[in-house]
Amino acid sequence: MSDDATPRLSLPYVAAGQAQKHITVNEAFARLDGLVQLAAESRAVATQPAAPGDGAVWVLPISATGPVWGGKAAGLIARHEAGAWEFLTPNAGYIAWIKDEGQALVFDGATWTPVASTFKAVSAARSPFGAATRFEILEQEVTLSGASVATTVVIPNRAIVHGVSTRTSVAATGATSYSCGVAGDLGKFGSSLGVAKNASNVGVIGPTAFYADTPVVLTAAGGSFTGGKVRVAIHLMRFDGPGAV
Repeated sequence: MSDDATPRLSLPYVAAGQAQKHITVNEAFARLDGLVQLAAESRAVATQPAAPGDGAVWVLPISATGPVWGGKAAGLIARHEAGAWEFLTPNAGYIAWIKDEGQALVFDGATWTPVASTFKAVSAARSPFGAATRFEILEQEVTLSGASVATTVVIPNRAIVHGVSTRTSVAATGATSYSCGVAGDLGKFGSSLGVAKNASNVGVIGPTAFYADTPVVLTAAGGSFTGGKVRVAIHLMRFDGPGAV
């Protein structure tokens, strides 16, 4: 443990016999004010704001510019108070609300990633021997690019799928519509789906078993994707056998 600051938030310690202790204490309070319930204005603003508000926070993007921001590493937390900037290094597990995106991000030790980009909701029924039937929803927000894009979240091997639902969270560009399906059946969960923001579809199918990990594929129609995002939710059942004796 450092004798100068706390190991996680780098809050300065008051030294024994230190004069003007209030300076160190106030510095710690200011840092806490920036990090606790962290809410950043943006992670996309690259030019240092000319008139930032007191206590305002930004997550620095690549190639930030400005008299103070210039040369600072991407991902740093830039906090402004009383006319001065302080740059805080995030640790893995930090969560920040990004105001101009309306979403929460988590720092994984290298990059800030939307919390909602990959999510799993589970409910299960279990037997006395440990067997289980699990109802799951696997979700991912997919960034659209090119002729098609596949989810990194997959339909699991030996799962039964009831449907895949979608919602366009950021209006898609380049394409006039899109299909949602799997390789070999690109419209399995819907075709001619809307590209406008909040266009949605619930692609219900007869319960279908999958025998290999299978990504969901979004395929552009009327042109390739040049931008946009779609939230994909896979609605499925999975099964666990009885536990070992």
